[in-house]
Amino acid sequence: MRNRRFERGEGNIGCLFGLIILAIAVFIAYKMVPVKVKAADLKQTITDEAKMAGQHTNDLIMKSILAKARENRLPVTEDNVKITRQSGEITVDVEYDVPIDFPGKTWNWHQHIVAQNPIF
Repeated sequence: MRNRRFERGEGNIGCLFGLIILAIAVFIAYKMVPVKVKAADLKQTITDEAKMAGQHTNDLIMKSILAKARENRLPVTEDNVKITRQSGEITVDVEYDVPIDFPGKTWNWHQHIVAQNPIF
């Protein structure tokens, strides 16, 4: 007959530890993924506006970037956006911090997006 002393269900600390790590990873993903998607959407807008520099003025580019940031609820202001045109090239430089709240701490995720394109 088998010894049932070790079959009482104890000793599952490894499983419990794994579930805790999984729960932490899911929570971090829950907080980070939406912000990353919004930041990627803004980056695409910045890149598209830099490509359209021949047809858009700096004011129109600025308004488009700020509108997309407002739509995505990202903390971008005019002070965060720098648009320069020189020698047939445009550079759109956007730098901002996104606060992400975790229990007991707010983490500022720094974003620096630069798009350079020739002006046609």
